[in-house]
Amino acid sequence: MQLSEQEVIRREKLAKLRAMGIDPYPAALYPVDATSKSIKKDYKEGKKVVIAGRLMSRRIQGKASFAELQDSKGRIQVYFNRDEICPGEDKIKYNDVYKKLLDIGDFIGVEGELFTTQVGEKTVMVKDFTILSKALRPLPLPKVNAEGKVYDEFNDPELRYRQRYVDLVVNPAVKETFIKRTKITNSIRQFFNDREYLEVETPILQPIPGGAAARPFITHHNALNMPLYLRIANELYLKRLIVGGFDGVYEFAKDFRNEGMDRTHNPEFTVMELYVAYKDYNWMMDTTEQLLEKVALDANGTSKITVGKNEIEFKAPYPRVPILEAIKIHTGHDVAGMDEVELRGVAKKLGLDVDETMGVGKLIDEIFGEKCEHFYVQPTFITDYPKEMSPLCKAHRDNPALTERFELMVNGKELANAYSELNDPIDQRERFEEQLQLSAKGDDEAMFIDQDFLRALEYGMPPTSGIGIGIDRLVMLMTNNASIQEVLFFPQMRPEKKPIELSENEKIIFDVLKKEKNMSLDTLKEATGLSNKAWDKGIKSLGKHGLAKVSKVGDSLMVELQE
Repeated sequence: MQLSEQEVIRREKLAKLRAMGIDPYPAALYPVDATSKSIKKDYKEGKKVVIAGRLMSRRIQGKASFAELQDSKGRIQVYFNRDEICPGEDKIKYNDVYKKLLDIGDFIGVEGELFTTQVGEKTVMVKDFTILSKALRPLPLPKVNAEGKVYDEFNDPELRYRQRYVDLVVNPAVKETFIKRTKITNSIRQFFNDREYLEVETPILQPIPGGAAARPFITHHNALNMPLYLRIANELYLKRLIVGGFDGVYEFAKDFRNEGMDRTHNPEFTVMELYVAYKDYNWMMDTTEQLLEKVALDANGTSKITVGKNEIEFKAPYPRVPILEAIKIHTGHDVAGMDEVELRGVAKKLGLDVDETMGVGKLIDEIFGEKCEHFYVQPTFITDYPKEMSPLCKAHRDNPALTERFELMVNGKELANAYSELNDPIDQRERFEEQLQLSAKGDDEAMFIDQDFLRALEYGMPPTSGIGIGIDRLVMLMTNNASIQEVLFFPQMRPEKKPIELSENEKIIFDVLKKEKNMSLDTLKEATGLSNKAWDKGIKSLGKHGLAKVSKVGDSLMVELQE
């Protein structure tokens, strides 16, 4: 492992601390009795406190120093004075340990007394300190120049998502996003618990990936010698519990779909699903309005939130628009009653890329998603989907070609999906068989037939309404984030590229080439001053690493940098 100059220096300091008999990673409990927040809230001059956190800044002025300590609640100023810390003749703890061997990013514990500086800042006068953890890498802290301009910020998304632990330390707003995420899930739990719905857990590894139309992740169970699937939805298991006699059940579920990734999709995501007996989708719309208004108030203190340039109002009620009417409004095409061939023709007229594997449901979904969805910025229930789009949903009581289903659109994206649940086992079997036909045509997202779920329905399930709410998208809305990666602690990332370690000769060639980007082979060779053997080996290795490309231009051989 190649270390930077800073990393080498920090390891040397680590060795010096150990040589002095100081354990830089002590095991013993440190008796913290205050936080930066509690000190400021319940401040009392002269009060003794014990706090701990990261050293984030310091200004050393001889025998005194002001510094900042960051804990889980924020930052507090601390004041180090040599004679307070070292009242006797031995000044090593301040002069050597504090001034020379501590670094920004180190965890320390501080025992001290509270006082207020001349400029009115609440501060801890340090009486003693303990090293709790030595940081071997420097934090990428932003800097401010004399004009107040901030630079060297840690804001590269690739690094931030991959090194979330650093992101949380140096970018306070990121931490606030995840604190708000917990507030949102707590608000939802409180809403359901107050209504005496039961929070449950259902299997993540499933023999059949049911409850949604999506491509699953597949694994293998060695002991049972059978394939298993990571769950794409928890719907069918929750409805089994309604069959079993629970009136209301909900779950915050990790679901997994082996599909594309973008700003609103991650292969692992969180969904809250709720099922309540003796209710229908009209009741669920009313309930969803009440829930989301409460969540907005609990998370932000207001039902109005800002998302990008839009102000979104979550106060009930929300408009309710049938999906076929929405398509007619925004495309001019009345697709009600159209078959697969007619719908494919409409889709092509609208410039959509469709194929022969797509049935009626997928074609309507594609038309609405591409041509209508983005118009619905304010919360809007899109209702009454065609039966082909909703294999788990009850037929509409007024039109059997439709279903009692809604999707809640907010800021041009689906936030929730809900049904009056299909509880007719014969109808459900027929719907599953239709999905099997789609699978035979090549639709790799078509549902499997879950025979055990059909058996459960045959024992009888009461009229039920169910909903799924995408928690990640809800948090994006409530925190004004445009990317799902911003609201996941550890979003899925491509494998990290391993740094290429170059030999000394390769570095010489690379450094010369880096200045010019493109130069003749002979000029580059002459500039390096390497022997023929060292040159040949070095330039070939750079080519294998993909850092340099040699090509013929006219009568000359040219070398081009390939960073």
